[in-house]
Amino acid sequence: MDESIKVVAFLIGSQRYGIPVQNVLGIEKMQPITEVPQTSDFIKGIINLRGEITPALDLKQRLRLGVTEHAEETRILIVTMNDMQVGLIVDAATDVMTLDTNALEDAPEMTNGISTSFIEGVANLEDNLLILLNLEYILDFTEVNEVNEMIDN
Repeated sequence: MDESIKVVAFLIGSQRYGIPVQNVLGIEKMQPITEVPQTSDFIKGIINLRGEITPALDLKQRLRLGVTEHAEETRILIVTMNDMQVGLIVDAATDVMTLDTNALEDAPEMTNGISTSFIEGVANLEDNLLILLNLEYILDFTEVNEVNEMIDN
């Protein structure tokens, strides 16, 4: 039986990435971020999202691919990861797509310098590759605690 998953596709630089749609609560335009001192470089601060304090992380910087330049297309993906609501800053959110799970391949040992623990799989689309991220591994234990402290304060 063929199975499929729905993913939200987005860009970091020119590379397409995806995360399962069930992890995405919303897609927001870039908004002012309140910086929080003494946090990791990729943790940009917090945003007030409809009354809920949400940490904002630069996903490009977290994956060690540079720093996201804020432009008209820049978006904040509001996601749940590690039982927290977090905003992931990306270059652009492109679309929602359905991927055939049979088309997903295991991640190669090294993909664009990104640790393969972050990667759920790679889908070979007609025009390029889509890297499916595993949100549970984007933050390590220390970083999860750091983000939790931001929410609790």
